[in-house]
Amino acid sequence: MNIELISSKENSLFKEIRLLQATGSKGQKARVSSGKALLEGIHLIQTWVGDPALSVILTSELGLQNTEIAKAVYSHLDICPDTRVFQLDNALWDLLSDLVNAPHVAGLLDLPKSYLTPPQSIGTLAGDVLILDRIQDAGNVGSILRSAAAFGFTQVIAITGCAHLWSSKVLRAGMGAHHLLDLYEGWSNEQVLSAVTAPLLAATADADCEIYSLKGDLLHPVAWVMGSEGQGVSEAILAQAKCVSIPIDPRVESLNVSTAAAVCLFETMRIRRN
Repeated sequence: MNIELISSKENSLFKEIRLLQATGSKGQKARVSSGKALLEGIHLIQTWVGDPALSVILTSELGLQNTEIAKAVYSHLDICPDTRVFQLDNALWDLLSDLVNAPHVAGLLDLPKSYLTPPQSIGTLAGDVLILDRIQDAGNVGSILRSAAAFGFTQVIAITGCAHLWSSKVLRAGMGAHHLLDLYEGWSNEQVLSAVTAPLLAATADADCEIYSLKGDLLHPVAWVMGSEGQGVSEAILAQAKCVSIPIDPRVESLNVSTAAAVCLFETMRIRRN
């Protein structure tokens, strides 16, 4: 194994990694321009072991002494021998990772071409779709992606205003779900309504139609819409959707959006299995 050393924070690759870690539009611009995302932590690296999209692995002398990390690195290289491996000085990991006591391993992932394709070039999306309407909390978005992967909703659209799907925080919260999903980001309401062919079902707190009355609808492809934490689903989407509520104890005001998404997606899978 040919290991390249990085000992300075002025190294060009180290600077690129720091840009990919940036929050908000700065980090998103770096990901789109480079076509790469940063995977942090052993679980995410293990998810992409054997996938040539994991084109760069970063570790340290201390990291390679960890049996789990070493196994992941060597297993990936056996399948993808062209992967570049960089060893950082241990001290640089304090600058690289904001995870306390995190294992010394990370990677650069080549983003899927479909993700980098402009919405106007996608055409239509047939079948089930999950639409995230301006959900801003990265933890919520990542948790929703885990539920989507678990319950078979592999096409996910994030409308402009959502937490960025390939940001570090969303990736960590997604726990590898990204590997199973086709992700689209930065779409407008109009682009969503033009591309999605399945009927829209919008999860709202005050709808008369309860989710448990939807058996006939859920047997066919649907597009579930989950709205932002504060404002809910946008008016433009609501105008084209059937509004659906989840019955809860009236003493509780509402459900967290990631919980609501899990309920809706699980109920869809349950109906189809039965």
